[in-house]
Amino acid sequence: MLDIKFVRTNPDAVKENIKKKFQDYKLPLVDEVIELDAKSRAVQQEASNLRSERNKISKQIGGLMAKGLKEEAEEMKKKVAQDAARLEELEAQEKELAEKVTSIMMNIPQMIDDSVPIGKDDSCNVEVQRYGEPVVPDFDIPYHTDIMESFSGIDLDAARKVAGNGFYYLMGDIARLHSAVLAYARDFMIDRGFTYVIPPYMIHSNVVTGVMSFPEMDAMMYKIEGEDLYLIGTSEHSMIGRFIDEIIDEKQLPITLTSYSPCFRKEKGAHGIEERGVYRIHQFEKQEMIVVCKPEDSMNWFNKLWQNTVDLFRSLDIPVRTLECCSGDLADLKVKSVDVEAWSPRQKKYFEVGSCSNLGDAQARRLKIRVNGEDGKKYLAHTLNNTVVAPPRMLIAFLENNLQADGSVKIPEVLRPYMGGKELLVP
Repeated sequence: MLDIKFVRTNPDAVKENIKKKFQDYKLPLVDEVIELDAKSRAVQQEASNLRSERNKISKQIGGLMAKGLKEEAEEMKKKVAQDAARLEELEAQEKELAEKVTSIMMNIPQMIDDSVPIGKDDSCNVEVQRYGEPVVPDFDIPYHTDIMESFSGIDLDAARKVAGNGFYYLMGDIARLHSAVLAYARDFMIDRGFTYVIPPYMIHSNVVTGVMSFPEMDAMMYKIEGEDLYLIGTSEHSMIGRFIDEIIDEKQLPITLTSYSPCFRKEKGAHGIEERGVYRIHQFEKQEMIVVCKPEDSMNWFNKLWQNTVDLFRSLDIPVRTLECCSGDLADLKVKSVDVEAWSPRQKKYFEVGSCSNLGDAQARRLKIRVNGEDGKKYLAHTLNNTVVAPPRMLIAFLENNLQADGSVKIPEVLRPYMGGKELLVP
């Protein structure tokens, strides 16, 4: 969410940013919110003047009563009563206007970074760099669930009967591999100086609206009926929510955390939930990383975060590439975003396995996450998040890239301690 002062003084820049995100239907919001803000400030000023006048008259009444001038004092009290009625009316207007301004501001997108490529949707995202040599073996690679089934490692039919499409049972070596990847990712991030956290898996509505835009919320979040609780779609939600209404000492920055959680997503508006696959599902587990830092450090941390994901996948012999998200593909709170995509030998193309985002001060403004600077001045923190690894989607890339011609799956050296020393999985 932008600062209303910035919108007020830079309306043309805000409108141009909206155009870059191909959200022209939001252009009228800028003039609307500026007009409402002007009314709000006028009401606040009148209310402030009345409060000041009330305090002044109250002192005068005390003086008149002390002098025994009761009639004059009573006249003054009538004036105070009249002003009190007007003040009550103004305070109601203050609240109403403030709510309207906030509601509109929540729908005006964050200012994107100048380096973000301009494009309408994800088809305009720009490849930045490739890491590792993508290989297509000289044998056919089965569909990922067929590979899993060869190890008796997945049961989609039973899951469908129990919970419907978008759920799964993982078993045996595949389930162990799933847990091993998460454990390896946890230790990988701890070795890079991040503190490991297991957060709440449910959050209040004020945290939801603090960490994501309304379209994201509608498409993703599961609401707990009868309670002010939502199941998290990613642990970033509860991790950033941890700092709501906090004033952080600048000496504590940067705060670098890596978190494990299950994730729950409606996938509303997606291209359908596959019946056979585990690429797009309602429930999965993920290792995440988040950073809370000074504004001037956020771009440096942004580059460190996506590099962590690249390094982790390369340590597992999986070729990846980074993709710069264009303006139209950025959610409203994001300043800049890079996707990490893994190579699929079966499809002969890359597919998304992680996303790194710099949200500037958008989440901090909504959640009131402030920093107490060394000079005593308070300012808004910057927040960032990135996927470390998210199986079972990551397992698709792992199985395809480590599959051998005989149907076995090679276990990279770094993962063997988490797999009981196994070097190979054999169907």
